[in-house]
Amino acid sequence: MKKSTIIITIAALIIPAFINGKTVRRTLGIVQNSVPETTELATEEMEFIYDYKYCVDTTGLISDNYVSDPMVLQISPTGLSKFSSHKNLTVDSIINTITDEQRMAAASEGKLSNGEFMTIFKNYPEGKLTHTEKICTDWFKYEEEMPQFDWELTDSTITILGYECHEAKCHFRGRDWMVYYTPDIPLMEGPWKFNGLPGLIMKATDSKGEYSFECIGINSKASRKITIYNIPFNTTSRRKFYDTKHLYECNPYAYAETTAGIHVTVRDTAGNIVLDAFDPIDPLFDFIETDWRDKK
Repeated sequence: MKKSTIIITIAALIIPAFINGKTVRRTLGIVQNSVPETTELATEEMEFIYDYKYCVDTTGLISDNYVSDPMVLQISPTGLSKFSSHKNLTVDSIINTITDEQRMAAASEGKLSNGEFMTIFKNYPEGKLTHTEKICTDWFKYEEEMPQFDWELTDSTITILGYECHEAKCHFRGRDWMVYYTPDIPLMEGPWKFNGLPGLIMKATDSKGEYSFECIGINSKASRKITIYNIPFNTTSRRKFYDTKHLYECNPYAYAETTAGIHVTVRDTAGNIVLDAFDPIDPLFDFIETDWRDKK
């Protein structure tokens, strides 16, 4: 395999790089040259925009260490839904309509930076949940039965986007969750893997405040196509997927060199090579599902 070279500067491509002198998270910023072909699964009839936040350093103040990404929940009349990055949908549409020269210019201006690669399909295939995600240059996919949530309904209510929302709680795969749903939107749907309440889930927060989703926009006349990339996914299991994701988070540069044949040179803002850039660093946060560590 012919190797390519990516010169990485901390200021541009490690997100975030340092907080108070501490390395928080190392992330490769690889700009895609093209968009994979897609297969159309359905046409949406409604879509909901969520602000997705998660903490990348649980050893500090959580409020100071959030990463945020707008996500879109597309719902079809057949019961199939897709939850994915709104930013990535926009980037894909831009790349498909510009020349190579325009793409290079847009990339240098930071207009083609990707969002969250996690994509959740519910009822695809029917009765199942499919999770796809890109790690470095590799695409992974796993299927599972539609998750069952043991919801506990409470009397608490709040208002979100003008809708009265009722509280429900549950424990799911290592985290305690508090969510708010509205019966005024009679869809047993929600962000991420959430489902099963008598109304759309408008907000979800884990008890530690490390992960949250909140609806910030509704398009009741949406008609965007619901698609999936037509690519050779690495089919895996949920726990093996998290094992791989953890391996990448600990040492993204070594992962890139080993799996993608990419030579990575990491320099600081002064142009000096960062000698300890390849030292493994265990992430200062855990994934949204923490039971992946349980190998029983």
